[in-house]
Amino acid sequence: MKVLITGGAGFIGTNLSFELLKNGFGVKIIDDLSTGLKENIPTEVEFINQSFVDIAQIKEAIKDCDVVVHLGARGSVPRSIKNPIATHDVNSTGTLNVLEAARHNGSHFIFSSSSSVYGSNKALPKHEEMVLKPMTPYAASKLSGEALSLAYAKSYDLPVSVFRFFNIYGPWQRPDHEYAAVIPKWINNCIHDEPIEIYGSGEQTRDFTYVETVVKVILDCISNTVLHPEPVNLAYGNNITLNQVANLLNDSFSKMKRVYKPARDGDIPHSKNQPNLIKSLYPNIEINAFADSFQKTLQWFLTKTK
Repeated sequence: MKVLITGGAGFIGTNLSFELLKNGFGVKIIDDLSTGLKENIPTEVEFINQSFVDIAQIKEAIKDCDVVVHLGARGSVPRSIKNPIATHDVNSTGTLNVLEAARHNGSHFIFSSSSSVYGSNKALPKHEEMVLKPMTPYAASKLSGEALSLAYAKSYDLPVSVFRFFNIYGPWQRPDHEYAAVIPKWINNCIHDEPIEIYGSGEQTRDFTYVETVVKVILDCISNTVLHPEPVNLAYGNNITLNQVANLLNDSFSKMKRVYKPARDGDIPHSKNQPNLIKSLYPNIEINAFADSFQKTLQWFLTKTK
């Protein structure tokens, strides 16, 4: 079985590529390297340096693939507020192009959405039956991708699986660009003796999910063609404050400094998933404690910087 990963030179795609290869899958990656890194791509992978927004390119890339895992996206809430049209072009129109290619090829389509679609709905824990209230262009573009994916499943009988990612962290996550996620950015700051920046009080919470867990779920979804008629939250009920993350870092970097800044527009105060559905669909996935996975991530970054 061959799997095409859009955005496969990125953080999740890199982890997924290695795991697929280890399990005997053929892997092809299409990525324009706008945020992904070519050096992260395993040598055994067929790599196409193109954008999936180009419909002709994605149709050509997908021709011999049984599954497409659509991870490619223009990420970041602040980035989408700064340039909403570019976010729409990649995340909405680009997703439509990949779906159309998957339809012509009959490929199992796996879409990576985001917990940001819950937006201003403050009820906790989050669950799949809740009303969605996206607050930002990024969240709206991900909701558009969800709707298109489910519409293709209904209209064309396309095998579709939609996951809503929460806050994923782990090895291979880039810390060095303007819109880097909080955990790799803070770890990198500490390694280089720079202060960490906390927007708001630091008491905002996130359902942090280790990338190894995400990869195991996707691998199970591919191997067993696990389908569900609605999106599935891919998170397991962590409720970790940013101050708790900072405290874990402080255990390893005793001289770490914290700088508190005003909260950013579009940031959601709290996030926590009700994992009943994900556990019922993927009952064999083992979950590591956040502190343990955080330490594994920290050690990976420390090793990479030596």
